[in-house]
Amino acid sequence: MKNNLNGLLTLLVLTAIGFQGCTDTTTEEETMTTIDVGAYGAVQGWLKPFQEEGFAWGGNSGVYAESTDRIFIIQRGETRLPTPIPEGFEGWAGSIGINALFSADLRTWQNVIFTVNRNGEVTDVWDQWDHLFADLDGPGPHRIRISPYDPDRHVWVVDETGHRIFVFSNDGKELVRTYGERDVSANDQTHLGKPQDVAFLPDGRTLIGDGLENKRVIILDEDGNYQSEFGEAGTGLGQFAEVHGLALGPNGLLFVADRQRGVHVFRQSYDPARDYHPEFEPVTLWEGFALALDLHVTEEALWVSEVNPGERLPRLIKLDFEGNRLYEWDLPTEGPSRFIESHSFAVDSEGNLYLSDNQNARTHKFIPRETADPNQQLKPGFVP
Repeated sequence: MKNNLNGLLTLLVLTAIGFQGCTDTTTEEETMTTIDVGAYGAVQGWLKPFQEEGFAWGGNSGVYAESTDRIFIIQRGETRLPTPIPEGFEGWAGSIGINALFSADLRTWQNVIFTVNRNGEVTDVWDQWDHLFADLDGPGPHRIRISPYDPDRHVWVVDETGHRIFVFSNDGKELVRTYGERDVSANDQTHLGKPQDVAFLPDGRTLIGDGLENKRVIILDEDGNYQSEFGEAGTGLGQFAEVHGLALGPNGLLFVADRQRGVHVFRQSYDPARDYHPEFEPVTLWEGFALALDLHVTEEALWVSEVNPGERLPRLIKLDFEGNRLYEWDLPTEGPSRFIESHSFAVDSEGNLYLSDNQNARTHKFIPRETADPNQQLKPGFVP
């Protein structure tokens, strides 16, 4: 395990494309340069490289802000850089035209799970668990989450390619539990089929979005054992094409991001006579999305990250709980804070926004601007 590694400063060339201004934001730790992007200031060079020479981050597929000073990031291995490194390299693979998602030949399974502080400096690398992902035939880890109800703050890592979910102790020293079996996709009570996400109920139970192959949501009891499931493949109400994300909302609402169909809305209400499922009732399907990737629920709204893969248009969409679109924010695709997609996103207790780009291979930090419209900024996540 590597601790207290010093990050290297990445110097970015600021252009006038995709932003409106440039300011210095002073914190207790350091002075950060930000540029205005929407209602936020995008911190330039926030995530500090810590790789060995010749490598850059791989696809940043998951981000979770446990606190303002401990942010978990999972990456799909690191990217081996060409020799010599082309001009214009800014510390991340996408800066020299490498798409980490589609460059499997450059992927190396190292430094998959790590944490950084508020300044983007690496504080811990869980390289003792890299062997779990070694030689996977696919992109690998997909999401990282922590239950707000767990006093031990276990860390859940969803491994899409290996059909597994890992539960680690909060310090990363122990692998507490594994769901699924490596390289075995099956639809039963002990196996998974390209799982994508997890969500946590207040009573200690866990929901598993399973997933791209099994088209279902699994319910684990408070001891982590299989309890029941709902959903199946299809185009009807409560049927899935590709379960990609889960999020719980007020009044018993459950939102399921379906990468092909949109956002499914369920309500938790017990009815033993219900045909679909005695506890989760399908309410409606919100359509009109490109690829719905990740979800974030606040007290008053649902935020959806989507991308149009053909046009490479990443955006965040804000909806009320009736499905009305309140705001759409097109993320920049040019300039120093450019995106191809925001595969995962998270908000800390101060309202700072973290967005992981799985293709450009880096994670951004956006700080809310005091003069911006607060309705265009994400609040911390809703806890049922």
